[in-house]
Amino acid sequence: MIATRNPGKVREMEAALGGLAFRVLSLAELGRELPEVEESGQTLLENAQLKARAYAKASGLLALADDSGLEVDALDGAPGIHSARWAGLQATDAENNAKLLAELAALGDPRRTAVFRTVMVLAEPLGREEWVAGRCEGLVPRAPQGNGGFGYDPLFFLPAAGRTFAQMDLEEKNRFSHRGDALRRARLMLERW
Repeated sequence: MIATRNPGKVREMEAALGGLAFRVLSLAELGRELPEVEESGQTLLENAQLKARAYAKASGLLALADDSGLEVDALDGAPGIHSARWAGLQATDAENNAKLLAELAALGDPRRTAVFRTVMVLAEPLGREEWVAGRCEGLVPRAPQGNGGFGYDPLFFLPAAGRTFAQMDLEEKNRFSHRGDALRRARLMLERW
């Protein structure tokens, strides 16, 4: 089970995990409501572990959970672990993006380098777990570019590709992104399990 309620993450993870000897389900496809898991960890790994363990135990299935964060150098690594809720607990992607641009604008002309990080944890109901990580280095443009993807995708420019994640199709994004990097490792992990 893909242990997320984020439809963008579900699409990326399902695409990368297709063809495995597992049936891949999202929380929405499970057919029953599972409790929300509070992301109270201090690191991406801790948050991914909290989700994977809780959803594996509650569902009785293998659970693959991730936590991701955008770390902007000029902001001393912010928003980092708070990326999804940087502009507030119920913030939209547009609100988080607007806050990021405003924070960078307030610094004048800062270095706009950033790293996207992902940690994924695979857990089974009886407690076995393993984790992998992925990362991608890029730049934050001065304005959103592209309409695809989700989250900070319009504000993460990848010089090697010459465009933002939001300007890429799903296959290309999975080839270059932090989540795609982690998913390649997660796929090997699932094949071992």
